[in-house]
Amino acid sequence: MRDYQKVAEAVAADIAAGRLRPGDRLPPQRRFARDRGIAPSTAARVYRELARRGLTVGEVGRGTFVRAAESRPAGPALSAPPQQPVNLELNYPVVPEQAALLSDPLGGLLRPDALEAALRPVGPTGTPEARTAAARLLARADWHPRPEQLLFTGNGRQAISAAVAALVPPGGRLGAEELTYPVLKSIAGRLGVSVVPLAMDGDGVRPDALAAAHRTAPLHAVYVQPALHNPLSLTMPPARRAELATTVRRLDVPLIEDAIWAFLHDDLPPLAALAPERTVLVDSLSKRLAPGLTVGFAVVPDASAAAVEAAVRSGGWVPSGFALEAATRWEASGTVEALVRAKRREVQRRQDLAARHLAGFAVRTDPRSCFCWWELPPAWRADMFVAAAARHGIAVTPASAFTADPQRAPNAVRLGLASPDPETLTWALRTLASVAASPPDAGIPA
Repeated sequence: MRDYQKVAEAVAADIAAGRLRPGDRLPPQRRFARDRGIAPSTAARVYRELARRGLTVGEVGRGTFVRAAESRPAGPALSAPPQQPVNLELNYPVVPEQAALLSDPLGGLLRPDALEAALRPVGPTGTPEARTAAARLLARADWHPRPEQLLFTGNGRQAISAAVAALVPPGGRLGAEELTYPVLKSIAGRLGVSVVPLAMDGDGVRPDALAAAHRTAPLHAVYVQPALHNPLSLTMPPARRAELATTVRRLDVPLIEDAIWAFLHDDLPPLAALAPERTVLVDSLSKRLAPGLTVGFAVVPDASAAAVEAAVRSGGWVPSGFALEAATRWEASGTVEALVRAKRREVQRRQDLAARHLAGFAVRTDPRSCFCWWELPPAWRADMFVAAAARHGIAVTPASAFTADPQRAPNAVRLGLASPDPETLTWALRTLASVAASPPDAGIPA
């Protein structure tokens, strides 16, 4: 083996063993040559060889860095089942240009002075710059939250937890759509809160059902998802939103509005615009940007601000200063807006795949949604279908995960479309369609 290849192999071994980690900067080529006792021309060939193998990346004016390993598809080509399970339960939208868009605005944050400031602890109110940036990010359809209304948490789940803890006492009653976000049920259970299912129709939660539940025993708050409801992909039309706002005002019941998916469908004003004095709107960056570095938001009415802030502090749900500063820079640079546009295009692409491969089945969704609600053929029970899908390496979520009343689970499953790569998603949808078209005791048709 030629000298430069031996040296490249040694560097590659250091990377494989973790002695050199993604993001580590290699020394300048002349210093590398001096340290290794090789000629500068040999060092240049080593660096070219490392780049050719995809182990390093050069950045003009900054140097050569160890490259992060590229993620591999969850499964191989369409002709064979994947070697690892295809997860249609998780639902984090990702686009190819995501990492590049996110990395550029962070260059200044890595200066020692900026990094030192970002690593200091912050409280639920964050910083003035973060509040202003978050207010801009959350604004939609002529609704503009005031920066002083903003509180921050580590993620969206923590924002929901803080809102529930602040508004509903232990032993209290929290109304929610009869099909609701599964994490809400676990949050309520940990806080000693009872989830009261509220009947729905094609427009979302029914205000008359809310009023009837409140007459039975007072509700302390109501949790709703008016935009791209998870799992049904429903979006409340303006008339239903207005009726719901009128009802909670009349009953004097606070609202917790989950707007996590609203960035994909932001042409309607939130409930926080219609009943601002009693609505806590919660949101986060995990779907807009990436799950690994996120921030949760709560837009809080003045009357509830102290209680929600106290809940954030007592729950240990304060945000990371680094994540908050990164989010502020991403918003100011236009990165968030660019990623939202890209993710909307990607959602449409995946919806097209679902429409093509699940044609003829009872599937409920929205062209802007990252998931599908599949009402199964009569021959299949949801638990049997989940087990059959798992035998083919595909994880799907049964309707029972979403039911506020465990005794009333529809015969359906939810499919998350966002996480697998398109090729793997295509294979999974075709496989699931073949399973559903077969008797429960049969395999996939040839």
